[in-house]
Amino acid sequence: MRKILLVDDDEAILNLLATYFKQWHYETIMASNGGEALDLMDETVDIAVVDVMMPVLNGFELTKRLKEDWEIPVLLLTARGQLQDKREGFSAGADDYIVKPFESEELLFRVQAILRRYDKLTIAKLEIGDLTLNRAQFEVAKGHISIVLPNKEFELLELLCSRSRVYERAHIMELVWGGYCE
Repeated sequence: MRKILLVDDDEAILNLLATYFKQWHYETIMASNGGEALDLMDETVDIAVVDVMMPVLNGFELTKRLKEDWEIPVLLLTARGQLQDKREGFSAGADDYIVKPFESEELLFRVQAILRRYDKLTIAKLEIGDLTLNRAQFEVAKGHISIVLPNKEFELLELLCSRSRVYERAHIMELVWGGYCE
C-alpha cells in the first residue's frame, strides 16, 4: 500500500483527504503543520500533499526540506493561486500544484501520475536473483536469455518484482492500467 503524507492546518481538509485516499487503498499520515510533518516523516512515505499557508513551517519551506532530505515527490494543494505563488512552489521543488477548491478525483489522478513518474525514474535496472529488468528497454533477462515484453506486461512484472507485498487485483489494475477494468 502506498503511503501519503497529508499536511494541512485545516483539520476538516485533512480528514476529507485521508478518507478519500483510503478509499483508493492509500495509507495516510496526517500533520497539521510543517514541523509536525518532518517529525512524522520516514522512508516509507511515497508522496506528500502539502498546503502552503501553515504555522511553524510553511509549505514552500517544507517542500524544500522534503526534497533535500527525503527526495520524495511533493504536490502543493493550496488556496494561493497567483502565478507568483506557483513560481515559488515550483522553485521550492514541487512536482505539481493544485489550487483550492479542487476536484478530489483530479487530485487522485495527479498523485497517481506523479507516483508513476517517480517509480520509473528510481532505477534503470532492477535485479532480483538472476532476473534483470531493464526499465529503459522493457527487457527482461535471465542468465543469457533476454526478451522484450509489451509495456503493460513489463509494468505488471516490474510491480510484482519491485515491492515485497501482496496486491489485490483492483489495486494492481489501478497501478498498472490506471483504473479498474473488467
